[in-house]
Amino acid sequence: MPLDPQVEELLRELAELGYPALEDCSPSEARRNLASRIDSFSELEDIFLTRDGIAPADELPDGLPSIPYREYRPNDNPVLPALVYFHGGGWVIGDLDTHEGICRAFANAAGCAVFSVDYRLAPEHKYPAAAEDCYAFTRWLAENSASQGVDAERIAVGGDSAGGNLAAVVALMARDAGQPGLCCQLLIYPVTDCCLETPSYLENAEGFGLTLAGMRWFWDHYCASESDGREFKASPLQAENLEGLPSAYVITAGFDPLRDEGDAYAARLIEAGVPVELDRYEGMIHGFCVYLGRLEQAGIAVARMSAALRRSFGQED
Repeated sequence: MPLDPQVEELLRELAELGYPALEDCSPSEARRNLASRIDSFSELEDIFLTRDGIAPADELPDGLPSIPYREYRPNDNPVLPALVYFHGGGWVIGDLDTHEGICRAFANAAGCAVFSVDYRLAPEHKYPAAAEDCYAFTRWLAENSASQGVDAERIAVGGDSAGGNLAAVVALMARDAGQPGLCCQLLIYPVTDCCLETPSYLENAEGFGLTLAGMRWFWDHYCASESDGREFKASPLQAENLEGLPSAYVITAGFDPLRDEGDAYAARLIEAGVPVELDRYEGMIHGFCVYLGRLEQAGIAVARMSAALRRSFGQED
């Protein structure tokens, strides 16, 4: 299938902005460039409530700092199921603002509270800081569900790209620790392995937004050593056992360097007996879901993922 015409136009417009390649940027410059790009090309839905909060350090495991978050609620229901969302950006860039659009859309369409987590970024905070923050926040939310207006029996985790990686890792950490119970993992074109040699990396190495060189830049900033990258908290595809994990909804994109590792993780989950839905968007590129209002397939994908979330929450479509 060819590249979607809307994506072709988007890539042309992004190229005209003249941003340097990731590997030619400092982390701070790359963060500014992403924020500017998202502001220009993504729309925000109206929503009933947004508010910022803090999971305080004295309620988290020893040694972890307070974790900021942003909450989205679609209505005034005092108790809602919840999606804990981890933003993408290669563990280096992205923040609560860059993923405001997709979080609002999920809250409205899935009828749930969304908690977007402002986890620590690399290289200032190397692996496994992001994974530790995301797991600690998810556990904190479950333990404080009554005060947070959340149904502790209906908590899902999700994220895009590096956020999809973190969602998969949190699901593994929660299973191994025996808490909290999760009902779903939403993995949107996730990073699942530090190997950069799959066919999709070779086919889509450059020209489609995310590049092979860009992913190498992300991994180099995130991990202090090659051995870090091979641990399951960095590369969940290398986990020995995927049994007993919550059901998964996995999205991959045809022109994405990460396509094959997302497919491979879905296949391993299925082999382990985990219920999986895998959606491939053949004409799309990495990151397409954040371009709501610009790419028709982004809206379709968010609607399909929201329906899956509603099913995992036991809500009627």
